[in-house]
Amino acid sequence: MTDLPEIHGFCPPRFNAVKDAFAANFVDAPEGLNELAARFSVVIDGEVVADLWAGSADTAGRTPFTDRTLVPVFSTGKAVMALMIARCVERGLLSYEDRVADHWPAFGAAGKDRLTVGQLMSHQSGLPGFSDGVEPAIWFDRQAVLDRLAAQTPLWEPGTASGYHPITIGYLAGELFRIVDGRTMGTALREDFAQAFDLDLWIGLPESEHERVAQLRKPAAAPDLGPIDAIKKAAFLDRGSAPGGRGSTEWRMAEIPSANLHGTAKDLARMMSIVATGGALDQTPVLSEATLAQATRERINGQDRVLPYVMSWAAGFTRNQGLNVFGPNPEAVGHYGWGGSMTFADPATGVSAAYVMTRQSPHLIGDPRALRLIEALYAAL
Repeated sequence: MTDLPEIHGFCPPRFNAVKDAFAANFVDAPEGLNELAARFSVVIDGEVVADLWAGSADTAGRTPFTDRTLVPVFSTGKAVMALMIARCVERGLLSYEDRVADHWPAFGAAGKDRLTVGQLMSHQSGLPGFSDGVEPAIWFDRQAVLDRLAAQTPLWEPGTASGYHPITIGYLAGELFRIVDGRTMGTALREDFAQAFDLDLWIGLPESEHERVAQLRKPAAAPDLGPIDAIKKAAFLDRGSAPGGRGSTEWRMAEIPSANLHGTAKDLARMMSIVATGGALDQTPVLSEATLAQATRERINGQDRVLPYVMSWAAGFTRNQGLNVFGPNPEAVGHYGWGGSMTFADPATGVSAAYVMTRQSPHLIGDPRALRLIEALYAAL
């Protein structure tokens, strides 16, 4: 047991069970994962209805975690990435049925010429990592990454199976976005959403904002990937499978849509309200129902080649079907990130929510602290 820090924010009596669950995660969390700092935010029908935070933003316990504290959410940012691609579809710049190579001819090399945008976004390209050794610093050379991936032979036949792309999907989707939009995804997120809707979300964090970033405590154990093979090694375990060698400042400033979004739980939940409300953000239409249906429908279902789960993938979103990690409704979609953060949207209830924390766990999907909060939320609806 640990002492419960002061809980900030607001939570109406209707959601007292959520506040109780949030507090319990600090003093009696599953698996001993007691929170150091965390935030949980809930949006219903586009309105923020509960927003709780507590703890210290630094591991020394000297700096309070506040409503302005930014947290790196790693793969949780893939949900935002999926929405940015959906905006391109909405604007007529892309179709999910387009072949990627029609927009990016170099990508069609080595048998990838028939891969569609929808297949790319649902982790079917066969490029979860590099097929041969690279140095971790390559990830800071965007063009080198793109050139290598475009030329690479897929690790399985594209379109025949999903295999989670932890980092590469951000470069691939980011380049497709840049080609059809003309801006980087990080720039477009800032101009079209962060500024327009007052969202504190960043893909590529300016150094002037780094002092607001919470410090994380890494997991005590590695995630369980199941039996290891060459595909899983390329995705997660090879020396060059993740960025390194340049320090946290350069990593935060890089634009890696799949891996280094920094933001707040409240604004992740607000962004995902686009899905929960049928395409609107702050009552402003962002996506049509037709585009939203295409973005969130199942693209592939089966045993993933990288994750140790049977996965139902939409166009960039994890679908809840079969996993039950985003509440009880199978049509909910979202994404988890390294260490336990998550965001999701449930069109059946109009609910979107997000959870961020500083003590990371080894769970790939379904961190027990997040599940406790989601269970309490649905019990209160």
